[in-house]
Amino acid sequence: MVAQARGASGDRRKWIIGIGAVVVVAALVIGGVIWTIADRNSTEGQIIDAGKTSSLAGDVTQKRDGVVVTVGKAGAKASIDVYADFLCPICGEFEKQYKSQIEQAINDGKLQVRYHMVPLLNQRSSPPGYSLDSANAALAAADAGKFLQFHDALFANQPEEGKRGYDKAQLIELGKNVGITDPAFARTVNAGTYDEQLNSAFQQIENDPKLAQDFGGGQSGFGTPTVTANGAIVSWQDPSWLAKVTG
Repeated sequence: MVAQARGASGDRRKWIIGIGAVVVVAALVIGGVIWTIADRNSTEGQIIDAGKTSSLAGDVTQKRDGVVVTVGKAGAKASIDVYADFLCPICGEFEKQYKSQIEQAINDGKLQVRYHMVPLLNQRSSPPGYSLDSANAALAAADAGKFLQFHDALFANQPEEGKRGYDKAQLIELGKNVGITDPAFARTVNAGTYDEQLNSAFQQIENDPKLAQDFGGGQSGFGTPTVTANGAIVSWQDPSWLAKVTG
C-alpha cells in the first residue's frame, strides 16, 4: 500500500511538472510573438526627428521636374543622378558616407544632384507600400522647396527593411517639422498624387540597360543605390568618386 501511494504521488508530480513545462513553453512562445510584433512595429506612433539634417546654402534651389528633383546652384559644372529607395539599407549607408561631401559640393556651386526616388522595395515593408508612400511624400516636399530636408530626415531615421515603415500621418507630421506650411502637402501625401508617375518612371528605370549593374554570379539588373554621371554608372564604393566627378 505504501509503495502504491508513493507511485501515485510520483505520477502526480510528473503530471504537475509536465503541465508546468507546457505553461512555461507557451508563455515563452507568446512572449516571443509579442516581442516580434512589437519589434516589427517599432515605428508605430513614432515622431520622425527632423533634426538639423541639412545645411543648404541660401541660394541652393530645389526643383521638381516630374518625378526627378534637382538640388543645386545655377551654373554648377558637374551633375550626378542618384537613384535610391527610402527603405533600402545600402542607400542609407550611402547617405551616411557621402551626405556631407555631396552637400558641401552643392553649397560650393560645384555640383547639382538629380534625385530619383524609386519604389524598388515597395513590397518589403510590413505592411507593403512604404517605399511608394515615402517617395510620393518627398515629391510633395519638393513642391514646398523642402525636398532635401525631408529626404535627409527619412534616411537619418530609416526604418528596417521587412518591418513597418512610416504611415502617411507620420510623413505629414515630418513635413510640418521641416517647415512645410502649405496644406497642399498633406493633400498630396494622402492622395498619393505622384504614385502613378513614380511607378511608371520606375518601370522605365528598371528596364534601362544603361542602369543595369553586374551583381556577380551571372546576375545583373537595376539596384539601389545607383549613381550616374554623364550618363555612365559611377562606382560610388571608390572613396574618391565624388572628387573625380567634380574635378
